[in-house]
Amino acid sequence: MIINPEALGAPSGYSNGILVEPGGKLLFIAGQIGWNAEQQIVSGDFVAQFDQALSNVIAVVDQAGGTAQNIVRLTIYVTDKNEYATRRQEIGERYRKLMGKHFPAMVLVEVKGLLHDAAKVEIEGTAVIY
Repeated sequence: MIINPEALGAPSGYSNGILVEPGGKLLFIAGQIGWNAEQQIVSGDFVAQFDQALSNVIAVVDQAGGTAQNIVRLTIYVTDKNEYATRRQEIGERYRKLMGKHFPAMVLVEVKGLLHDAAKVEIEGTAVIY
């Protein structure tokens, strides 16, 4: 169940909380960057990397028997929050293509760097699979 208290205002592109009923299996998804099956960064483009990283998160959920709708939390690490903000519309389009109008609890964190030098975004998550 999505929890968005009126006192916090309407969130845009995320939910403030997700309440999960007992009985599901928790899946913790390691940070995924924008690389392909050969572990090569798909592009130097921020949006392309976001798209691939989120696709990789969903691939883990799919392998565990779930769908994107089972994702309850995403943590998005970026090396440049200004690029994220500037390209937010494009990112939103890619997000909706993969996740539809499902908005889990999310946080965006700017970091100095990621493990792979060419990575601009890394996404980790939690899913509950019934």
